[in-house]
Amino acid sequence: MKTLFTTLFLFFFAAEYASAQLEKVIIEKYYVSDANDATDVDGGGVPVGSTTYRIYLDLKPGTILKRIYGDVNHPFSISSSEVFFNNILDGQTFGKDFIKGRYLENTVALDTWLTLGQTAKQGIKYYYGILKDQDTDGSFVGGANNDGGSALVATGLMINEDPTCGIPLTVADGMDTLNSAPNNWFNSGVLDFVSGADTTMFGSLVPQNSFESAIFELSCSGVQGTVADSNQVIIAQLTTLGELAFNINITVEEMVNGVPTLVNYVSSDTLLGENEYYNPLLSYPYVCGCNDANYLEYNSSFVCLEEGSCITPVVFGCTDSLACNYDPQANINIIELCCYPGSCAGRNIEEVCPSLMGNDFEVNVYPNPTSGDITMNLISGTSSNWTYEVYNTYGSVKLSGLFTTTDLNVVMPLDLTNIDPGMYQLKVSNGEMSKHKLFIKL
Repeated sequence: MKTLFTTLFLFFFAAEYASAQLEKVIIEKYYVSDANDATDVDGGGVPVGSTTYRIYLDLKPGTILKRIYGDVNHPFSISSSEVFFNNILDGQTFGKDFIKGRYLENTVALDTWLTLGQTAKQGIKYYYGILKDQDTDGSFVGGANNDGGSALVATGLMINEDPTCGIPLTVADGMDTLNSAPNNWFNSGVLDFVSGADTTMFGSLVPQNSFESAIFELSCSGVQGTVADSNQVIIAQLTTLGELAFNINITVEEMVNGVPTLVNYVSSDTLLGENEYYNPLLSYPYVCGCNDANYLEYNSSFVCLEEGSCITPVVFGCTDSLACNYDPQANINIIELCCYPGSCAGRNIEEVCPSLMGNDFEVNVYPNPTSGDITMNLISGTSSNWTYEVYNTYGSVKLSGLFTTTDLNVVMPLDLTNIDPGMYQLKVSNGEMSKHKLFIKL
């Protein structure tokens, strides 16, 4: 029976490994800009109604994020239907390069950037991104903490309390502190190799609405989330008036059979290499459909459930019509479930197929209901002379026949061409025993 359970286990869980270390991707609506924020020209002016999003990877506890990347098989991309906002005064390409004090100036806190956990530094302290609803140490962003921008707005900027963003920035800034930080930072594919300038959507030189690269990498020695009961790591902050889309690939360090191992999770299921697994959470907007593995319509690429998409429940069983325990209702064949005389995966065949003892028999019909013909399946342990009769609801015989067989398993089509739609009863008998099956012709 070990083989049987292994087969069932693999069916349910083989696809789950690809998602095991990445539990969720969280897109936090961080802030929505208002008319006060738009008055600032020092930072370049953020349009009214621009939304600042933060993207977090929710990793299994103990998993270490090592890099985000794009290669020729799995390009990295982030885009919007509108341009992204970048602060022209002190915006940064990478969140780790911000100095805490700069967040107090104009709209710097709404800049668009990439990172691995770290969002600023100040002396020996390092600041890490954290969801606002998990931030309990207040805020140094917006309101009284802000210089009011070029218009010197008395109340400061970034005071909008848009309810769709949850906690206001003046209450929680989504940043926590640590006294240590990752090292060995490396990046490629964003900054110009010679000048060091950022000509992409993460820089302020030319407003852009997309970034795609097959040679991109941002990596470090490794980061984990700062909250004890979760492992959520920020990888990007993006401000735009438009609709987001992204394809992100990540490398994590996880324990595989007790050994720390680097594993890549990618946003597309093509050209997968060694230690590379597809995870649909890394591609946004998400594709919806049947994401319930208990249904035949299930597809691992569906992240969200589309109502009405899960139609046909999975039924495990033996679909071999030559087996004594053939199940016409099954739609997923488990070969280890099939029993034949002398071969029943170590089980007692008389318990699995009592009809083989000679004192019973089984009969099934399929498909049921049917719009055409039906197939009669007879399982018996003895050779007999058999009769079958099809009755309508008035007891009239509409079809009949007889046959003799020594086969243990008989599959016989019955022609219903001359039978009108309705409910019918199939009677099968060997003179000593008889059984009945109801079926419907549509």
